[in-house]
Amino acid sequence: MAPSPFDDENTPLFTVGQVAQMLAVKQAFLRRVDDLQVVSPQRSPGGQRRYTRYEIRIIQQVVTMADEGIALQAIRRIFELERQLAQVTRERDELARRLAELLDA
Repeated sequence: MAPSPFDDENTPLFTVGQVAQMLAVKQAFLRRVDDLQVVSPQRSPGGQRRYTRYEIRIIQQVVTMADEGIALQAIRRIFELERQLAQVTRERDELARRLAELLDA
């Protein structure tokens, strides 16, 4: 049986209206999050935003932070720094693996 697109958390399935209703936020908030590139949903052939389950989880985090008084610009920076940290961690792990190989040789 072929995997369903509903099983893939990265499949863009949800409209702005659906996500706004799910998270109890205004559609304008979601557009602002997109404008700031905190989350950049894919577009349908008609140009409508389509959100993945993964992006919805990120937006939930954004909503929580915004409710705590953190500005959207600051939230965007937090996510940028988290991505950079993840990249540096991957690079460090790769270098540690290579070093271990050299020491074992």
